[in-house]
Amino acid sequence: MEVYIEQPLGYIKQGHEDEVCRLKKALYGLKQAPRAWNTRIDEYFQKNGFIKSPYEHTLYTKKNEDGDIMIVYLYVDDMIFTGNNPGMFHDFKKAMTKEFEMTDIGEMSYFLGVEVKQTEEGIFLSQKKYAKQILNKFRMKDCKPVATPAETGMKLSVDSTREPMNPTLFKSIVGSLRYLTITRPDITYVVGFVSRFMENLKQDHWIVAKRILRYVKVTLDHGLFYKYSQNSKLVGYSNSDYGGDIDDRKSNFGCLFHIGSTAFSWSSKKQQMVALSTCEAEYIADAACTCQAIWLKNILDELNFAQEGPTTIYVDNKSTISLAKNLVSHSRSKHIDTKYHFIWEQVKNKNVELVYCKIEDQLADIFMKSLKADTLYRLKEKLRMKAGFEGDC
Repeated sequence: MEVYIEQPLGYIKQGHEDEVCRLKKALYGLKQAPRAWNTRIDEYFQKNGFIKSPYEHTLYTKKNEDGDIMIVYLYVDDMIFTGNNPGMFHDFKKAMTKEFEMTDIGEMSYFLGVEVKQTEEGIFLSQKKYAKQILNKFRMKDCKPVATPAETGMKLSVDSTREPMNPTLFKSIVGSLRYLTITRPDITYVVGFVSRFMENLKQDHWIVAKRILRYVKVTLDHGLFYKYSQNSKLVGYSNSDYGGDIDDRKSNFGCLFHIGSTAFSWSSKKQQMVALSTCEAEYIADAACTCQAIWLKNILDELNFAQEGPTTIYVDNKSTISLAKNLVSHSRSKHIDTKYHFIWEQVKNKNVELVYCKIEDQLADIFMKSLKADTLYRLKEKLRMKAGFEGDC
């Protein structure tokens, strides 16, 4: 890839002021630099026996003749790797340090703002240090804590009549909180919800954003605990609220997946179309969850965690399950966009299986509405969210 830049100040050649310089290599800091680096290391990996995942382009795997596997995940010029053969680790580190200027910092304890605590009991992920930085940055370290990130039944509108506020600080808060959701599924819904008001900020929107920070203060050391489990079955949960957005009456939906008992993939979004019934809102949510399930199954297959049989997705609406199993053209389904009927084909081919669960067992509730304190903490416990270990920084 060829990159050109204007002649730097102090090095402009007289008589050739309109000419530009062609770089022999990308300069750090240029927007083209990450692209050039990715092309370079991608070529090196594939030349040395690594296979690039077609489903996640920053994921590489390498297997030896005995079936041992090494997994490398790349983020610009940072990488983490794991596997089941220490000899492959040694060869990889030796080859990488010979080819590139790289530093081996040993067992992972910190990566892209995520703190990693590895013990014999399991692995604990948190962002305590980052959360403290957020509170200090926005002068909320001495704020009064609250038990939940949002009030129960919270409703906000872009047409609020409250006093307008300066959106600059608000956007900074929301952007900071969005990165915190990497290890904090408990704030994912409300952070995504307040993100909708950045262009027309009012006082009530600002109060909700500050409340999230007040909740973060009392849950600074909360994170996800991944405990070793013999169970490697992928399980999903999907849920939706009907017409949850009071401005356009579109529904919010949430889904999550776990292996063993701890969530590792989740999302909370607003649907792109207006649903005409609770059944339809759930059906659209389940279709999105099914797409995620197929993607995760493909990645797990590459990582030697092949999933046998259909992936179970728990939903709390029996009408939706019936519609997905028996797609009959009637008043409840004939108007639904064809792309959402993808779920019917996947159920028919036994790639996924929709299973009914009671509302109180629906873990995806945490991603599509504000909850009471007791409900929130019950779901956090089921998601294996907990406070940090003694001595955590």
